[in-house]
Amino acid sequence: MESLRELYRIGLGPSSSHTMGPAKAAEIYIARHPDAKAFEVTLYGSLAATGVGHFTDRALAQVLGEDRTTIHWNGSETIGDHPNGMKFTADGADEWIVFSVGGGALREMGGRRIVGDVYPYTGMADILAKCETTGLPMWQLVEEAEGDGIADYMEEVLKAMNASIDAGLKHDGVIPGGLRLQRRARSIYQKARFLQSEFRRTGLVSAYATAVSEENASLGTVVTAPTCGSAGVLPAVLRYLSETLGCDVREQVHALETAGLVGNVVKRNGSISGAEVGCQGEIGVACAMAAAAAAYLYGGTVPQCETAAEIGLEHFLGLTCDPVKGLVQIPCIERNAVAANRAL
Repeated sequence: MESLRELYRIGLGPSSSHTMGPAKAAEIYIARHPDAKAFEVTLYGSLAATGVGHFTDRALAQVLGEDRTTIHWNGSETIGDHPNGMKFTADGADEWIVFSVGGGALREMGGRRIVGDVYPYTGMADILAKCETTGLPMWQLVEEAEGDGIADYMEEVLKAMNASIDAGLKHDGVIPGGLRLQRRARSIYQKARFLQSEFRRTGLVSAYATAVSEENASLGTVVTAPTCGSAGVLPAVLRYLSETLGCDVREQVHALETAGLVGNVVKRNGSISGAEVGCQGEIGVACAMAAAAAAYLYGGTVPQCETAAEIGLEHFLGLTCDPVKGLVQIPCIERNAVAANRAL
């Protein structure tokens, strides 16, 4: 499995597969051809079908240069074995085909991934066996495999998650994209603070998740967890539990690492791409990650964290990815709030 740095990515919304991934591919390609006078990018399948609403063309042009980039849209055709295919050329030559496979990650034709593995585990059974034989918690497996620097990176991730909540709670107005959808996180939060305790949790968690999702839909900075479209679930759960349980930063970092292993297992053995497997791979996995994090912060054992993740995921199985007008807004924003509450 890859580093959690490849799972938790800090970047601009609204889509990890349709904006972050293509932008990363463009960065790789332009580094190979810094002196090219003209770039052409052909988008296939889902990238072309919903790319306008996800600002895929804008992400590519910002990296490659608007004055030398031509985008071709081919939504009726897929290339290779993934619906998010792209073909780059520089000055009409050096064709490069690459796929945006979810969470901002890339894969080349033939299945070769852009980055290598840092974990010796391939599935949850391996992780559970290691924890049982060593007595180590899941987060410690992360820090052993990735080194001391991973904890510092997780603190950056946590700060970015909280910043996206704070930004979303401050903003009003209309979310860009043409649906004229009003931001609601601030209003939900203001009302939730005055609810009785038995109802306050649902309101606060919903406000936090909605805040991140609205920031994402407005091209704000979020963290893929595991994707932009599901970026509100884990931050909402962590914020709520940090406030109610008094969890310090280190405990939240451990929860992030625990959740990250869950996300990595799905990424390695299944998919976190909504275009490939539907929203079950985004919201479903986000709920699983958040449930594992919550179980850890509540003092759960490794098997209990794994069970929480499994329960969180299984009731989202079959959930499709059919956003209105291809925008990460309806039903995506509300699904984040639902999944965050489900995780708890």
